[in-house]
Amino acid sequence: MALENNYVECLVASKGSPLVKFFSYLSLALAVIFFLSSILTVLGIAGLILCVAAGVVYYFLSLNANIEFEYQYCEREITVDKILNKSKRKNVGKFEVDHIEALAPTNSHHLDEFKNKTLKTMDFSARDKSRQPDPTYTFIYDGKERIIFEPTAEFVTAVKSVAPRKVFTD
Repeated sequence: MALENNYVECLVASKGSPLVKFFSYLSLALAVIFFLSSILTVLGIAGLILCVAAGVVYYFLSLNANIEFEYQYCEREITVDKILNKSKRKNVGKFEVDHIEALAPTNSHHLDEFKNKTLKTMDFSARDKSRQPDPTYTFIYDGKERIIFEPTAEFVTAVKSVAPRKVFTD
């Protein structure tokens, strides 16, 4: 007898790209320089326009410098949300358990049959390659998508309770 009304959620902080952080600090510095140059030199309005443009670039880059992923399992559905800078939430995917072909650890032999297929890959993991053992899981959705994420053991157990032949924990 399987429980179909399980609700499990987990939150994973993703490692930000060093390039994004570098360019966000660079755009902030440029915004300050353009503002000061508009006041102190003859740039005037052009300096303020460049200051605002650099500020907008900084805003969007700083949103993408701090990303977290939230996975939710409820009513035979996996939902993935992307949280930008701990303030903005964006739903990036809903996946029904019935359409999952296989869910296993990323390096599992159960996923070997899908290695040579060209699938759209979406990575919702922390992107930290140095952690051992590798905490990432991969599931194949509808034979078209490969989704990489880092669920907790409780999350995997909840999905396995409704799809025991599709979920592997090797």
